[in-house]
Amino acid sequence: MTILRKLLPAPLSSVAVLALWLVLARSTSPGQVLLGLALAVGVPRLTASFRPTSVRVQRPFVVVRFILTVGRDVLLSNVEVAWGLLTWRWHKPRSRFVTVPLELRDPLGLAALAMVTTVVPGTVWSELALARSALLLHVWDVQDESVFVARFKARYEKPLREIFE
Repeated sequence: MTILRKLLPAPLSSVAVLALWLVLARSTSPGQVLLGLALAVGVPRLTASFRPTSVRVQRPFVVVRFILTVGRDVLLSNVEVAWGLLTWRWHKPRSRFVTVPLELRDPLGLAALAMVTTVVPGTVWSELALARSALLLHVWDVQDESVFVARFKARYEKPLREIFE
């Protein structure tokens, strides 16, 4: 088992690198698979020192549910922002900065939260308080700030706390 752990220090990363390589190469020819396998073994080993701590997934179903939630939100937000761009002359978006109080303190959880806010159209991570107690977001269109904060915390922060803390 230790030989396998040395060869593949981050097995999920290795699988992700291989899958990403094959998707980018748009081929599953033997040469591409071999090159992908070499990258899948090499990249995680070369980047092992970049990972601050190892993460043990305690609740894999929460991770799956979170990924599906983020994927759904990305699709819906794309449609909402596109519609907002098409109708901006009649309906001006209510863009504003929103402060979200945070309970999440884990650095990896905060990194995941930063990635989520980056990929969901209509939100931009603007600032994190030094004490990691609040997050400042710029939001494309906010009807009710308190509703937005409650939804953000329930959809993103709560599952990340379950995963990382």
